[in-house]
Amino acid sequence: MGELGAKPSGDIKLSMPVQFLKGVGPARAEIFAKLGVVTVGDLLEYFPRDWVFAPEPKKIGQLEIGETAAIVGLVESTDFKNYHRPAIFEAMVSDETGICRIIWFNGGYLRDQLRPGQAVMAWGKVGEYKHQLQLTNPKFRVMEKEASKPAEYFSGGVYPASGGLSSMQIKKIIRPVLDNIGGLVGEFYEDEFLKKMELIKRKDAFGWIHLPADEGKLGKAKRRLKFDELFLMQLGLALRRHRHSEFASAVAMKSSEEIDRRIRKRFPFLLTEDQDKTIAEIVADMQRAIPMNRLLQGDVGSGKTVVALYATLLAVANKTQVAIMAPTEILANQHFISIERYLRNSDVKRVMITGGLTGKDRNEILKDIKAGGIDIVVGTVALLEKDIEFKKLGLVVIDEQHKFGVHQRAELRKAGTPHCLVMTATPIPRTLAMTVFGDLDVSIIKHSPPGRGAVVTRWVSPDDRAKAYEFIRERLRAGKQAYFVYPRITGIEEEGDIKAATDGWRELSKVFGEFKVELLHGRLSSEKKKEVMAEFRRGKIKALVATVVIEVGVDIPNATIMVIEGADRFGLAQLHQLRGRIGRGTDKSFCFLFADKETENEVAKSRLEMMERSNDGFEIAEHDLKLRGPGELFSTRQHGLPDLKIANIIDDYDLLVMARRCAFELVTQDALLTGPTHKNIRQALITKFGDSLGLADVA
Repeated sequence: MGELGAKPSGDIKLSMPVQFLKGVGPARAEIFAKLGVVTVGDLLEYFPRDWVFAPEPKKIGQLEIGETAAIVGLVESTDFKNYHRPAIFEAMVSDETGICRIIWFNGGYLRDQLRPGQAVMAWGKVGEYKHQLQLTNPKFRVMEKEASKPAEYFSGGVYPASGGLSSMQIKKIIRPVLDNIGGLVGEFYEDEFLKKMELIKRKDAFGWIHLPADEGKLGKAKRRLKFDELFLMQLGLALRRHRHSEFASAVAMKSSEEIDRRIRKRFPFLLTEDQDKTIAEIVADMQRAIPMNRLLQGDVGSGKTVVALYATLLAVANKTQVAIMAPTEILANQHFISIERYLRNSDVKRVMITGGLTGKDRNEILKDIKAGGIDIVVGTVALLEKDIEFKKLGLVVIDEQHKFGVHQRAELRKAGTPHCLVMTATPIPRTLAMTVFGDLDVSIIKHSPPGRGAVVTRWVSPDDRAKAYEFIRERLRAGKQAYFVYPRITGIEEEGDIKAATDGWRELSKVFGEFKVELLHGRLSSEKKKEVMAEFRRGKIKALVATVVIEVGVDIPNATIMVIEGADRFGLAQLHQLRGRIGRGTDKSFCFLFADKETENEVAKSRLEMMERSNDGFEIAEHDLKLRGPGELFSTRQHGLPDLKIANIIDDYDLLVMARRCAFELVTQDALLTGPTHKNIRQALITKFGDSLGLADVA
């Protein structure tokens, strides 16, 4: 964080290294650095993970059964009764007025924390057991000698600790900083705004988050700091969007009935209502001289590729070039095959570039691209290589956007400022779309084209595997094809229960001996991968054993069976993506999730049940977000955003919406944040983001 606003009073400054705070020094500064705390400003944003509101302690002799009370005493003895069900950890604690029994169910972890001779403070509900006073599962703290005011000493934040630095030590180091909080923390907003938004002052929020007097003040502190964190994130996105629309210019693409008719003639089917609506949004964007910055979301098999190809052909019709980038060679190849299918016998020049293209062939193609002789260039991240120059790049299409960072997207714009269309077949919940892709306009294709066969999903236990194999055999005999997906390429001893793709291929080659079974994974050469996919596409290979290399983009209508081995080891979004490889034609398809039904992993169980229940990618994405949380689902860092320290985009959705509205309003009023009342916001934004969002013009 570093800077929170106005200049501090006294000797402590926000930019000051924590090493110079009382009680830190070089050794502890190193431990703090591992926790992400380098400056005093970082320390103020090292928020507690929990808070304690301890009452004033009573003497044991004064305790009354049924009340919630705190005691301070000496640990006389401890005992771990693991034969008990549930196991019990017991401590006998005494003061000069009596003795109290304290028990913790399943408290084996306390054996190393509580020992005879220690002074402790414990608080909880007072009960009685065999005429003996008892506290059950109370909160407690091991005391230090200088604890003259135990309740005050133990109240406040409980910090995420580290080896060599306890929560109590962190608390002691933060206390003197809080005494200077008024001079350290500058305010962002005027009093009228704070009143309207029901927010407390920023300096109070930092004081109360670390040392709240009660639950009410803690709640107010959290709300203010969460709002600020979300506001700065949204402001960064709003400024990036503003800069992109105000200071960059793209080719304004002309569209006409004649161009529209010529493009649609290339598709041997009518487009869906969703596709038409999305195309209208894209065309409206591309007709302006402001570069389009649009995210195209659609569930697996919803027809995004056709929409992207429409945009591509509109750019080509306007005498500009198009770059189409995919995360893997297999997906890039799939895009190229689709383009070839639709552009057969057309004058549009197209080429594919991957890492495997070298030597003279590559040089010739690059020369052609630079001279403007190639209209459409399809490739992987290889398109980012410095020797690839476009004569007039009008549109960039990026597939599976979440697999590329914001910097890679910027790299593709080095040849001027083309329009940019990013696509994902991983539906993004609205909360994530507002954060990770907050600077993009969003188009959604909700419904799949008509005539697609239904996909039935079944969770198959080991006992039913043979039956599933028999069913698959019948489908293969009927001329259909199957995918078998494994989590790994080769076996790992520690996870021997996960069948490796290579082992699975050997086994399945025997099980389905009458059919051609082939193996596909990321470590095969480009040529081998192409060869295997071509044979599978032609129907020569009946069963394809693969790793998640086939997760996206592979489109073979005759493949109607998907078997996912060790399905409980996959994430929900990935399971849905894999299932999306089938159901591409008109026939009914079947997805079998091979996993033990007795799994004790509740999250895995919930994922598999959701897969059986729903084929709706958006519903699945929302469920996945709840299960995994936003941090795991999408790395914010790859999009130039710092990780959230206190806010949570799921739990704090209302605050997120409010912060977004305020941030975007501010940018329309003062895009460079030069107004006198915006000085502190400007400083905090620069410090928080650096130039990760390309905000150099604000700096």
